[in-house]
Amino acid sequence: MKQIRKIWTNIDPFSLNLRLTLGIAAFSALVLGSLATWTSWKMQQILIDSHKNDIEQIAKRLPQDVQLYSEMMRPETGLQKAINNLANTNTLLWLKSPDNKIIAKSATLDLLSDFMVDELMSLTRMPIKSQVYKVNQSYFVLCGGSVEVQGNLLGELFVVKDITREQTMFVVMVQSLSITSILAIIVFIIAIAFYIKRSLQPLRQLSQMTAVISTEDLGKSQLCLDNAPSEVKELAQTLAMLLSRLSQSWEQEREFVSNVSHELRTPLTIVHGYLQSVLRRQNNLTPTQQEALETAASEAERTIRLLQDLLDLARADSGYLQFQMKSYVLNDLVEEVVIMAEKYSDRVITIDSIKYPIEVKVDYSRLKQVLLNLIDNAVKYSEAGTPITFKLNQLQDKAIIQVCDKGYGIPLQHQARIFERFYRVNESRSHATGGCGLGLSIVKTLVEGMGGSVSVQSKLGEGSTFRADS
Repeated sequence: MKQIRKIWTNIDPFSLNLRLTLGIAAFSALVLGSLATWTSWKMQQILIDSHKNDIEQIAKRLPQDVQLYSEMMRPETGLQKAINNLANTNTLLWLKSPDNKIIAKSATLDLLSDFMVDELMSLTRMPIKSQVYKVNQSYFVLCGGSVEVQGNLLGELFVVKDITREQTMFVVMVQSLSITSILAIIVFIIAIAFYIKRSLQPLRQLSQMTAVISTEDLGKSQLCLDNAPSEVKELAQTLAMLLSRLSQSWEQEREFVSNVSHELRTPLTIVHGYLQSVLRRQNNLTPTQQEALETAASEAERTIRLLQDLLDLARADSGYLQFQMKSYVLNDLVEEVVIMAEKYSDRVITIDSIKYPIEVKVDYSRLKQVLLNLIDNAVKYSEAGTPITFKLNQLQDKAIIQVCDKGYGIPLQHQARIFERFYRVNESRSHATGGCGLGLSIVKTLVEGMGGSVSVQSKLGEGSTFRADS
């Protein structure tokens, strides 16, 4: 039962496989069902017609026999003798006068029960159609006609033939035909479903191959499908050309970002240096000039940091971002960063360490950049005066760093994209805090470059916890 439920839940109602299977199954069921119905109807007509011809021949012959016997004996005796000669165990005859009285009947009619005789008599009171009549588990074919002898109307002749044996065999045969048709449809559906699944397998392979392609693999991806239909091969070639164009576009974009970041950083650094130099001689500046220069210096510094982040990301994408991996005591490294951060913020930053020392192998400057970015993110997106906590732990051979704040929190729908480049949860708040949407992307790039991973857990109104495993 569980296996059937599992299979049922795995069925995709919108899949091409299911749609083709159901469509072909419905068409085949319609065709086979119609063929079986037509065959049954045709066989029934043949059965009725054959017996109807027999009793019509009897009805046609009876007046001739009556005429012959009437020449040799009394008419009533001749009529009875003719009826008895034509009747047998399966064929019943009787003659009704115009006033609905039975003039003569076959002796076999007396062998039937009174109930069956009454039922047969009642059928003759209605218009008789060419069909099989069921009377008390028995089947009969009826036929009627007028009997004239020497131009005189004797009455209405009714001939009834018992076809119970033939009809029973016909019903069994129809049931067998129905069961065979259903089994044939089921086998056909299974075969068609298997065939369609095999035919769509190249498309699934193509989907699986494209699903694992990352930005680094765009130029190296090979979509090779053996024994695939021509249409699927053409689709694979089209996708390969598309991936090649995407790879070229991605490479050009990375080169552009890298070149622009590198070219702009140097002149901006010089401008920032001159602005700082002028600000140090602020005795000769008016308040308005000093405010303008401080704003320009702040924006220049912010732009330099943005360009440095872009340059680091471009280097990471190109594989040129180098890491100097050495062993450090994580507790001491975090304490050093916290002391540095507290000088430039109004926050109380605490360290909660379960174990000391925690040995890690990292790039000192890169990890320092990661921690400062996380602290800066916590400061920007929490109220002034709320604490920030570092939680340090070690699980087997992994060091775990958690940066916890009591800030605004991140909506659940945004948490999966928070590490994307230039992604901002709240555009207005990001502009107000000076964020450009690269800080967490840099964190992810650097942590993964050192062999670790980073994640976030957050709840609106309660704060966020960023976790880095190394």
